[in-house]
Amino acid sequence: MTIKPLADRVVIQMVESEETTKSGIVLPGSAKEKPQVAEVVAVGPGGVVDGKEIKMEVKIGDKVLISQYAGTTVKLDGKENIIVRQGDILAIVE
Repeated sequence: MTIKPLADRVVIQMVESEETTKSGIVLPGSAKEKPQVAEVVAVGPGGVVDGKEIKMEVKIGDKVLISQYAGTTVKLDGKENIIVRQGDILAIVE
């Protein structure tokens, strides 16, 4: 099953962060910060949203930086996806 986002929405999957500190200390899951870098999995068509023309700036495969508490989490086929509005994406990571 696939997710096809509508309007200015983007489907992303979080990129796994390292589980050890620079000094080599292993962090338990509860001590890790929520990662903010994600990979774009699907992109909506854009169009007119709230009376404004929206042009989609991201594409599938882009690595992006998102707001910490942005989006709606959806679990599909055992994978956790987050659906965000393009406005919740802060930057494209190169």
